[in-house]
Amino acid sequence: MQELKGDKRFANTLARGLGVLRAFRPSDNGLGNLEISERTGIPRSTVSRLTFTLCALGYLTHGRHHDKYRLGPAALALGNIASAAFGFVETAAPSMQALANSTRTLIGVAIQDDGDMLMVKTWRPENTAPIWLNVGYRMPVLNSSTGVAYLGALSEGERSKFLTHLPQEAHADCRALCDRAQSDLLTHGYALFSGERRFSSKINALATPYRPSEFGEPVSFLAGAPADDLSDERIRAEVGPALANAVEQLRVMTGQHYSVLAGG
Repeated sequence: MQELKGDKRFANTLARGLGVLRAFRPSDNGLGNLEISERTGIPRSTVSRLTFTLCALGYLTHGRHHDKYRLGPAALALGNIASAAFGFVETAAPSMQALANSTRTLIGVAIQDDGDMLMVKTWRPENTAPIWLNVGYRMPVLNSSTGVAYLGALSEGERSKFLTHLPQEAHADCRALCDRAQSDLLTHGYALFSGERRFSSKINALATPYRPSEFGEPVSFLAGAPADDLSDERIRAEVGPALANAVEQLRVMTGQHYSVLAGG
């Protein structure tokens, strides 16, 4: 991203405005200018101008003078339009819900967004309490199975582009993860990031990449559950192969007769 900021075609004000919208999370009960500034790194004075403009355009709402900002109707409309364009999600829904029920895991789709993996769709096992990850949840690419699956499906050009989101000192680690993930995907059909560096010790997950025709890069289908219910052994014996098979069937249904790896 830092390299893009030096490009004359890069609209910095637009990027900052979108950064304000990205700052909101499903668990938030509104955000003030100071909170937005802290989350985005944008100066508070600039945030004030951006939130005023976004309110005027309907992307944010702001009830009273001292009230906090919330996403507005224009943001909701844009999200619904984008969601409707994800035809593969509707195609996948029956098999992914069945997989969630049979494995008693949460099944989800995550996309890469500004250097994180962002959950955009979930299927929960029927008759379970809503205690797991929700749409809007973010996961670090370098410390999650979801992120590693995404990395393993990137072409060399896509890897180079993704590295612009990371500090220079993380590039070698990222490339090593890409290579290891690609090997795991070729061997097992899914990626599993385990060990002390996993970003959450309470949740265990695995993921398989899928490259939608609507996108220019892969997404990750994941299966996850509390670590006490989803051990690495259960992943390897049951859930991993089941998820890999479900995503492979999705490729067949959507007419993709090629490997997901590097789009080849």
